[in-house]
Amino acid sequence: MSFRRRTAPARFRACRTAIAVLAALAGTAAVPLSSSADPSLGQLNSQLSQNQAKEQSLSSRISSLGALISSLDSQIALVVSREAAMRAELVLDRAKLAVARAALEREQRLLALLKAQLAHSRMLLARQLVSSYEADRPDIVSVVLEAHGFKDLLDQLNYLHDAEAQQQSVIRVTKLAKARADSAARRLAALEASDRQITEETGLRVRALAGMDGLLHSRQAALQHARLAQQDALAATKQRGAALQAQISKIQAQQAAAAAAAAAAAAAASSSSGSGSSGSGGSVGPALGPSGGWAIPYAIVLCESGGQNLPPNSAGASGYYQIIPSTWSGFGGTGPAAYLASKAEQDAVAARIWDGGRGASDWVCAGIVGIH
Repeated sequence: MSFRRRTAPARFRACRTAIAVLAALAGTAAVPLSSSADPSLGQLNSQLSQNQAKEQSLSSRISSLGALISSLDSQIALVVSREAAMRAELVLDRAKLAVARAALEREQRLLALLKAQLAHSRMLLARQLVSSYEADRPDIVSVVLEAHGFKDLLDQLNYLHDAEAQQQSVIRVTKLAKARADSAARRLAALEASDRQITEETGLRVRALAGMDGLLHSRQAALQHARLAQQDALAATKQRGAALQAQISKIQAQQAAAAAAAAAAAAAASSSSGSGSSGSGGSVGPALGPSGGWAIPYAIVLCESGGQNLPPNSAGASGYYQIIPSTWSGFGGTGPAAYLASKAEQDAVAARIWDGGRGASDWVCAGIVGIH
């Protein structure tokens, strides 16, 4: 009995030393990830997955915007080609317009001349009509009787014939001048209508080109702005992903160091002398092996507590499964801390946390020993 009393404290001191080293390296290793002050490995992996999904979504959006911009570039090229064709037509229209306006000016001058001729012809005709009205129309018998000889008679008859012919000529000239003036007026009206039509079509084409060009360039600028924004967001997402990956790598390195320390501590504990008893270790009982009826894999238990019912560490985690008080009470544990309860109750609470393996990420040591 005295031997056991002498050897038991040494054995417990060795175990406590190993656990202290493990706790110092692993920090809050036994605390479920959701209750830790710093992001846990599971949370970081989840954030990294979300970040990668966001990267893929942004890359897809940027590709779609690139395709839209390429399509818009081809549309702009088509509009530019149509613009060139319209400008060529515009040059032809302006040439036609210049020809039409020159013809219009000629017709205007001709019309003015014809109107002047018509006015002169009408004046002559009016004078003749007035003269004929005021003077008695000569009678052929009177002309014969009043003639002084045959020669005088011929002269008077020729005069009457010439006067009649001249009157008919003035009438014909007046009619022709009126017809030519009317024709010139019709041609002038047609040229003016053509001039108005060409001018309207030219203005319409110019406005259509300006509208199409403005719309396409506005849309192109909007798409380019959206693509730049998506590219900036992608760059920021990639930067965040790199930071998360660095943080994960750091935690994994710490976990690897903790696993190595745990293995060394377990080796030191197994090499301790004698077979100990419960002795005077307070609430810390004897270490239980793989056959201890654990609610979670024994490898995780070994990493967490070495199979010991440990008192609270700096983070407040205690017991065989290293559960913090808030998680302990949240999953139905009685009392202020896990280590004060029986192993059976600790097994029941740990089983609820473990949830058939779905809660494996609540123990950091699960990742250390390769259980996810």
